[in-house]
Amino acid sequence: MVKAIVGACWGDEGKGKITDMLAADADIVIRFQGGSNAGHTIINDYGKFALHQMPSGIFNPNTVNIIGTGVAFNVPYFVKELNYLKENGLENPKVLISDRVQLMMPYHIAFDTYEEARLSDKQFGSTKSGIAPFYSDKYAKTGIQICDLFHEDVLKERIESACQVKNVLLEHLYHKPLLDPEAIYEEVLGYRDLVAPYVVNTVEYLNQALKEGKTILLEGQLGALKDPDHGIFPMTTSSSTLAGFAAVGAGIPPHSIEKVYTVAKAYSSAVGGGAFVSEIFGDEAQELRVRGGDAGEFGVTTGRPRRMGWFDCVATRYGCMLQGTTDVAFTAIDVLSYLDEIPVCVGYEIDGVVTKEFPVTPLLEKAKPVFEVLPGWKTNIRGITKYEDLPENARKYVEFIEKEIGYPITIVSNGPKRSEIIYR
Repeated sequence: MVKAIVGACWGDEGKGKITDMLAADADIVIRFQGGSNAGHTIINDYGKFALHQMPSGIFNPNTVNIIGTGVAFNVPYFVKELNYLKENGLENPKVLISDRVQLMMPYHIAFDTYEEARLSDKQFGSTKSGIAPFYSDKYAKTGIQICDLFHEDVLKERIESACQVKNVLLEHLYHKPLLDPEAIYEEVLGYRDLVAPYVVNTVEYLNQALKEGKTILLEGQLGALKDPDHGIFPMTTSSSTLAGFAAVGAGIPPHSIEKVYTVAKAYSSAVGGGAFVSEIFGDEAQELRVRGGDAGEFGVTTGRPRRMGWFDCVATRYGCMLQGTTDVAFTAIDVLSYLDEIPVCVGYEIDGVVTKEFPVTPLLEKAKPVFEVLPGWKTNIRGITKYEDLPENARKYVEFIEKEIGYPITIVSNGPKRSEIIYR
């Protein structure tokens, strides 16, 4: 059985916890897109961890974890994360890296920083992790595959070719020091011995696992609204965040995906720019931000405060539709326990007309939220493991949202720990 775990909206929904939880019964967990630009927070028996590139199944000793072909692979970050896990009691993490994954190059991170500075007040809110320059190079066919590390002539030629173009930009657009192809070659060649034990033909490995009936989890990064085709373009990421891309980014047949768990948080949060219709501000936002999650709603990668809002049924319905959702995992409902009343965005008003369809970006920028207010439950719900034991108003909140979005909520998470979960 193959299951995809993806985000409904902006990311930060709690996918790491859900992956960690489902990985207890999984043979393989695959990261299929994105890079070290976003983090997944996991709390389990080993402690609390912030993972950026490593698949969230890494804590299960019986699970093989794969960096898929669609990932923006940052070797120094991978080594740092591997050492971090080993230092915290995970002695022999089982990791494989696709022999076709492309490398995050040192200049990608520099160009990301230069471009955000050039854009000034029109910047995209990048984490400056090199993601947009990386994927630009990938689709311009000037990227470096990890297999090139084992073919020195190819590696040198590709680096020289890339630097030739980039030095024109550095000199005439960014007015920054030029790249030294030889120095970059020596640095990147140093990655080879670090990754050699892990690099394999993951396509063959995975398709053999499918024949053997293994359980495979496909772990996505960010959420549907950050997808460059279907999201809040151009304030998106640069790789597809959808379950449909998981087959491509992993290297398995699309028809093999049987379950799509779309993770939706009981309120909204977002990092970076872009329209955010249900956004709240000031003290109201700060209280929700501080109460949110185990350590508050602050970016796992950047530490910057997340933008906060109430649950958005319009955006979530759209995200679930794009993901091909079979199951919704509804997270962080415990965070709302302090509220007397809980607003929920059920529609968008655009030019005087109310719609429940998620619009294109120019119309989204004009949208005003239409709220329905539900009663709160005002009691701590952590530790409850049976749905029927939740307070009536908490159950009504879940059921109201389930009806509005039109997809079944089969998992309710009422705390950050792996054990704080309710199955419906």
